[in-house]
Amino acid sequence: MNDQNDLCFRLADETDLSALVRLRDGAARWMLAQGVTGQWQPGELDEDHFRRIMASGEVWMAEAHGRVAGAWELWWADDDAWGPQPPVAGYVHRLMVDRDTARPGTGRRLLRAAERRVAAVGRTFVRLDCLAGNARLNAYYVKDGYRPVGRKAGKPQPGGVPKSFTLLEKTLRTGRES
Repeated sequence: MNDQNDLCFRLADETDLSALVRLRDGAARWMLAQGVTGQWQPGELDEDHFRRIMASGEVWMAEAHGRVAGAWELWWADDDAWGPQPPVAGYVHRLMVDRDTARPGTGRRLLRAAERRVAAVGRTFVRLDCLAGNARLNAYYVKDGYRPVGRKAGKPQPGGVPKSFTLLEKTLRTGRES
């Protein structure tokens, strides 16, 4: 799938595992350089993490001109944050942008692609969680149309200690509507 600036989206596969780890570590280093501590740390996730997500959900790659520009995870359930839910939502995790190669606005374009994917399967909400103490990132999602709907204290983290998160959701028009 192409759109402006030649950004292409595709499902990740085994050959992308090392690129996903590099992308996640790069995003973690960027956050730390911006003064965002407590969110992501380099080295927290390895190839096995992304392999597990590919087995139970989806991992999407975004490329521009043959280079990785970003990626995200899309889950079809998130009991740790949201508890048991009816199948009405897709859950976006680990939205990552390569700050060295991606153009401004790439993060929003990744979100739009994730939202289109969720709508295409007929689900009406896209949900995500954001570290409660990260005011800048929470504001980013709110500005993008996500609304805070709750908090989750003590959510387990892969490779780290449990943390508290703001739960956000956006209502979608499904692919079945005109």
